[in-house]
Amino acid sequence: MFDTKFAIVLKEDLAVWQKLNVTAFLTSGIVAQFPEIIGEPYRDRAGNLFNPLSIQPVIVLSADASILGAIHRRALERGVAASLYVEEMFATGHDVANRAVFAEFAPEDAKVVGIALRAEKKLIDKITKGARMHA
Repeated sequence: MFDTKFAIVLKEDLAVWQKLNVTAFLTSGIVAQFPEIIGEPYRDRAGNLFNPLSIQPVIVLSADASILGAIHRRALERGVAASLYVEEMFATGHDVANRAVFAEFAPEDAKVVGIALRAEKKLIDKITKGARMHA
């Protein structure tokens, strides 16, 4: 049904609250890049209106730090725009601080704890090689 794949890869040893937090932030980055991914609002039988959701399923994977680093590098090498969350962002409290701490790192020293990508299916499969379905 979809020519693309929307994948999020999380560092496997994060606390549950961190996994949920990172997933939410990374998803917002993909939605900002691809607003067409959002469908129509939902309406229940009583007529209550709810926010629209993504029309495309999201695959959530997990990996260790070395595989996450490789996924980060592969995305950059292939020119696939990504949403990225680094470990130091957990210690900040707002967007400006997040961007400031993010800017302190380059791909070779970033402690990536999560990455989200959306691109052609085969390309995402190649980039996320080594990650496995999140359990």
